[in-house]
Amino acid sequence: MRYHGKDNLIEPKAIDMRQALTIERTTTILLFMLLFALATRIPLDTDTWWHLRAGEYMIETRAILQGDPFSHTRAGEVRVQADWLAQVILYGVWRMAGDFGLALFTSILATAGVGLLYRASDGNAYLRAFVMVLGASTAAVFWSARPQMFSFLLSAAVIYLLFQYKRRQIDHLWALIPIMLIWGNLHGGYFLGLLLIYGVIGGEILNLLFRSRSEHLIGWPRLRRLIGIALLSTIVLLINPAGPELLLLPLQTFTMGALRSFIQEWNPPNLLLPEVWPFNALLILTVGLLIAHWRKLDWTEAALVIGSAYLALTTARNIAFFAVIATPILTYHLHAEFERRGWRLQTIRRPTRLMMRLNTVLIVVIGIGCLAKVLLVLDQTAVDAAKRLIFPVDAATYLAANDLPQPMFNSYNWGGYLMVHARDYPVFVDGRTDLYGDLVFEYATIAFAQEDWRARLDAYRINLIFIETGSPLAYALTTEAAWRLVYEDERAVIYVREVPM
Repeated sequence: MRYHGKDNLIEPKAIDMRQALTIERTTTILLFMLLFALATRIPLDTDTWWHLRAGEYMIETRAILQGDPFSHTRAGEVRVQADWLAQVILYGVWRMAGDFGLALFTSILATAGVGLLYRASDGNAYLRAFVMVLGASTAAVFWSARPQMFSFLLSAAVIYLLFQYKRRQIDHLWALIPIMLIWGNLHGGYFLGLLLIYGVIGGEILNLLFRSRSEHLIGWPRLRRLIGIALLSTIVLLINPAGPELLLLPLQTFTMGALRSFIQEWNPPNLLLPEVWPFNALLILTVGLLIAHWRKLDWTEAALVIGSAYLALTTARNIAFFAVIATPILTYHLHAEFERRGWRLQTIRRPTRLMMRLNTVLIVVIGIGCLAKVLLVLDQTAVDAAKRLIFPVDAATYLAANDLPQPMFNSYNWGGYLMVHARDYPVFVDGRTDLYGDLVFEYATIAFAQEDWRARLDAYRINLIFIETGSPLAYALTTEAAWRLVYEDERAVIYVREVPM
């Protein structure tokens, strides 16, 4: 207890309790419960499986994966392992808690990332909640149980540290060094962190040269410290299994023709799709406010928004990266606009007991609803049914149980699944496009039964074909005397060569 004056006793616990459940705090609690529920979905990404198989292999062998052991077309070839640590972590979670744990782990990473953006933002809880929902809805299109979730979280951490330094003069820049060290072993998206750091440096140099009227500038002495941290953060990226080769990975990836030719997320987004509408709204609002406040243009904010918007508009998978940048910047300009117009929402700092009880009831009711949503989504029956709509569950079981002739030609989308569920059959191709390179074009020629597809199958001595029912190759095989159908269901067909090569 503490006293004010002689006879005025104040009960601090009572005051703390009242403050703990203000309407603003209740709004924040509800926001993150709802975001966690939004982020929880069945892990159905086809690439998840080859990440899990790689993680399993590394745990079993107690060594970082080097020469490829999972395919017969790239056997022994080395892939740059920028995501080895993420694969080990994801497999460890899946091994301990299955699909349920993998889904919840993904939700934790997503919610933690939005939490950092919330901390980096400005304005009251209601303004932040609105923008966080918009930003999360934008990024959620690419939330899945893959190493890219670590990039989402860490990019949010980097933007938080940079904006704390820029806008609030809070210096925790040293944390960028271990973040980049870990990031370089979690996912190839580490280059997004470098773009953020050097983007801020470039923007602040422009601010100083053009004498920006922004209220939040990093002066030359503090900018020199940021440059020093940036250089150290770049150097520690060399501490990884691939060494300096890791730094070339982004260039190699973006110049790979097979990615843009066959992988949807590496192509520009279709802005007419409903799932992309939150991105459209976030882009229009953010750019619109930057233009409206051009008299106090902050070159750092402009550079980050324009650069990330370009990446998102040319490569759909970068939409989540744009959301990380635009979300806090949008709150800065919305808050400034509201302040300029005198639009201030008065909040109740010390709610009555009745208000506290109503807030408590609301939290409990919404919490139960979110928990029910999570449990219903991740019910094992629902998970199994959803998998059967995406993956060749029964066909893979048949393949694993029978000794069919090899090598195998398989669907690109199912390669990772077969690596886990029919592991005695090395795959022709899977989601590791960076490993297969131009072989993906060979795959497409065969899969679509184009040109000399028969000769190409012969060249790879293929004796087993595992593909989608109704696909062009499956249709072509129905008239081929050299191939015999041994399995068929509504999802997949399996053909074997009558006379194995």
